[in-house]
Amino acid sequence: MSAATTRKRIYKHRFFYLLAIPGLAYFALFHYVPMWGLLLSFQDYSPYLGFLKSPWVGLDHFERFFSNQDFVRLLINTLMLSFYGLIVYFPFTIALALLMNEVRWKLYRKLAQTVLYLPHFVSWVIIAGMTIIFFGPSGIVNQFLEQWFGRTVPFLMSNEWFRPMMVLQAIWKDAGWGTIIFMAALAGINPELYEAAKVDGAGRLRNIWHITLPGIKSTIVILALLRLGSSFDSNFLQIFLMSNNLNMEVSDVFDLYVYRVGLLQGNYSFAIAVGLFKSVASIILVLAANYAAKKLGEDGIF
Repeated sequence: MSAATTRKRIYKHRFFYLLAIPGLAYFALFHYVPMWGLLLSFQDYSPYLGFLKSPWVGLDHFERFFSNQDFVRLLINTLMLSFYGLIVYFPFTIALALLMNEVRWKLYRKLAQTVLYLPHFVSWVIIAGMTIIFFGPSGIVNQFLEQWFGRTVPFLMSNEWFRPMMVLQAIWKDAGWGTIIFMAALAGINPELYEAAKVDGAGRLRNIWHITLPGIKSTIVILALLRLGSSFDSNFLQIFLMSNNLNMEVSDVFDLYVYRVGLLQGNYSFAIAVGLFKSVASIILVLAANYAAKKLGEDGIF
């Protein structure tokens, strides 16, 4: 394609390019420009010396991080939370989308979707407060358990209950919102397939298994790959609000560690080094999962 043809096409679609400018500017300013800060992970950065005069230390921060006795614990905690989300939260959103798709009364379906979407807009601070009201030491659930069974359960102050509580919170808050993409994919399935299956005597379960799930299989694979890419990214605000000294053994993840050891103690270069490790590890996970998906005959992200 010649340069003149390219210029003509750009001029023809100039208004579409103008609409894309705000989005491009956002990614440029907040995602690409700050990347120069990754160089601080190879420095012993001091705010008093600045970026240019701070001494270079090479890979010292990475060596300190990998040799730290907390590294394995942080890695396990972070991946376990992501694993719980992948095997519980992610399938739950798919099942919820399938259930909503089976509702034939449009008014009820719209009302149900609205109710399911609303928790997404509730702050994590409010959700943490609601969780304490219900599951705290003197919360409603423990009052019921003590009244009927003579004992209470330390939902918020034990290692055993922390991860299930995190998953339940995520499901309550974002499961409805997570169905949006699946609902859009379900809307793209040809309704004639269901009509043909009905003629053949197929019930709803067979329709779901042989038509609905294969119809959104590519969407499921892509979203699963994207979720794997964020395996090292925990919901900092949620964990920060729900963690305490009694569940720190399982609640201490990379993001919380960066905040506690890196930022609060002024170890900015060390914090950036941990963040860089997370990003590189996430890229490796996405590439590996994308390669595996293509080997299995599925469409990957790229």
